[in-house]
Amino acid sequence: MNDELNTGAKKKDLRNNIIVIALAVILVVVVGLYFMQSREHKSIVNEISAEKDSIQFQLTEIAASYDSLKTENDTINEQLFVAQAKVKDLLLEVEQTKKVSYSKISDYQKQVTTLRGIMRDFVVQIDSLNRRNEELMAENLEVKQQFKQAEQRNQQLSQEKQQLQQNLKRASKLETRDLLAETINSRNKETKFAKRAEKIRIYFILGQNVAAERGAKTIYARIMRPDQLLMSKSENNLFQFEDLKIQYSAMREVVYEGKDLAVAIFWDNTGEPELMTGTYTVNLFADGFEIGETTFTLQ
Repeated sequence: MNDELNTGAKKKDLRNNIIVIALAVILVVVVGLYFMQSREHKSIVNEISAEKDSIQFQLTEIAASYDSLKTENDTINEQLFVAQAKVKDLLLEVEQTKKVSYSKISDYQKQVTTLRGIMRDFVVQIDSLNRRNEELMAENLEVKQQFKQAEQRNQQLSQEKQQLQQNLKRASKLETRDLLAETINSRNKETKFAKRAEKIRIYFILGQNVAAERGAKTIYARIMRPDQLLMSKSENNLFQFEDLKIQYSAMREVVYEGKDLAVAIFWDNTGEPELMTGTYTVNLFADGFEIGETTFTLQ
C-alpha cells in the first residue's frame, strides 16, 4: 500500500512539474512575443519618424526654392507667394504634429509631391519668360544698334551733303579780275587829287563760272578811308555776310549768265565831305563771299 502511495505521489509531482514547465514555456513565449512586438513597434515608430523628418526636409527645400524664383511678372509673383505660403503652412503642420500614422504620412507625401510639381511648373514658366525676356532684350539691343548705325549713317550722309553743298557753294563763288578803283573829276576824267575827285569808280570783270547760279546778283562795295572809317551814305545800308549784317558803301545789281561780265560801281561824293588824301581800300562782296580787294591813293 505504501508503494501505491509513493507511486501516486510521484505521478502527482510529475504532473505538477509538467504544468510548471508548460507555464514556464508559455511565459517565455509571451515575453518573447512582447519583446518582438515592442521591437516591431519601435521600428515602425522610427520609420514613421524618419519619414516625417524627410517630409519636413523636402518642404523646407521646396520653400527655399521659391525664394530663388524671380520674375517681373506681377501675376506670377502673386501666385508664387500663395504657393510658397501653402508649403510653409504644411511644413508648420508637420512640425507641430506629434502622433503621425502611416496614413497621415502617406497624405503628407502626396501633398509634397503635388507642391513639388507646382513648383516645377513655376520653374518652367519662369525660365520660359526669362528666355523670352532675354530674346526681347537681345532684339531690342540689335534694334538699338541698327538705329545707331542708321543714325551714324544719316549723320555721315548729312555731313557729306553739307560738305558737298559747301564745295558747290565754293565752286559757285564769283571771281573778279582786272579789279580797278579810281577817282574821277567833274568831267569824268581820272584824277589823283583828292580836291578834284567827285566820284569813285570801281571797275572789274565777273569771270566765267559754269557752276555759279544764273540770274540777278547784287554786288556790294565797301570803301574804307585812309583813317579806317567806312564810307557809307546811310546806317541802313546793310547786307548779310556770314553771321553778321554789315554796312556797304555802294551796290550794283547785275544779271549774270555764267559768262564774263564787265561791271562798274560808283560812289558819288556830291554833298559829302571832301575826300581825304591817303590810301583807300575797296572790298567787293556777292552771294555771301568776298570776291575782290584793291586799293587806290589820293594826293
